[in-house]
Amino acid sequence: MVEILSPTELERARRTGALVADILQALKARSTPGTNLLDIDGWTRAMIADAGALSCYVDYAPPFGRGPFGHYVCTAVNDAVLHGMPHDYALADGDLLTLDLAVTKDGIAADSAISFLVGESERPESTAMIRATERALDAGIAAAVPGARIGDISNAIGSVLGAEGYPVNTQFGGHGIGTSMHQDPHVPNSGRPGRGYRLRPGLLLALEPWIMEDTAELITDADGWTLRSATGCRTAHSEHTIAITEDGAEILTLPADLRR
Repeated sequence: MVEILSPTELERARRTGALVADILQALKARSTPGTNLLDIDGWTRAMIADAGALSCYVDYAPPFGRGPFGHYVCTAVNDAVLHGMPHDYALADGDLLTLDLAVTKDGIAADSAISFLVGESERPESTAMIRATERALDAGIAAAVPGARIGDISNAIGSVLGAEGYPVNTQFGGHGIGTSMHQDPHVPNSGRPGRGYRLRPGLLLALEPWIMEDTAELITDADGWTLRSATGCRTAHSEHTIAITEDGAEILTLPADLRR
């Protein structure tokens, strides 16, 4: 189903997006060497509850996962890239951590992900990967204008990632979002311009470029959820929820210091 939001629903989406962004930034600030992934999950649960919101993850049980996810945030470390299930692991200096969060508040969902290095260690290759996903996300957002098509977004994202030399996997990608977390249309991270669903004001999309340093092949962890690079290489992932408006794309999940 492709859902088009009303102006009233879009205003609620803005509030949900701001909440997701604020929680992610709070988690990032607390994710230091020695922090346990289970503590991050607990902090997320508390912040969602304090905001009067609902987790999109805890009861989520799609065909590609093993039963309900059972946690409140995805925590992907180093070679993990998607659906990282929190577990008993203490972060180390130099770890590459991705936090992916989706919540629903007042009936509207928002979804965002950030990747960053933990601690003070400098890892230029990891930083380059993170920046590549951020540039690809910016390109996808710039292409998301009324009348454009999903393929235009996919092509913009894939062109940036390809130019940086990263393999692109199209099995998992962006998606429509609104009164539920995952909706049509699917937004692959590579594609042909001029193809696919035509963008209309009121459409919400979660765009999420993600890459693995030297492979496009995923393997599933023993937990039945966490997706890792097949070669053990590092990974990165950036995501925003955007709204298509008459004037172009509005980013709903910007950190507080970047909001209008």
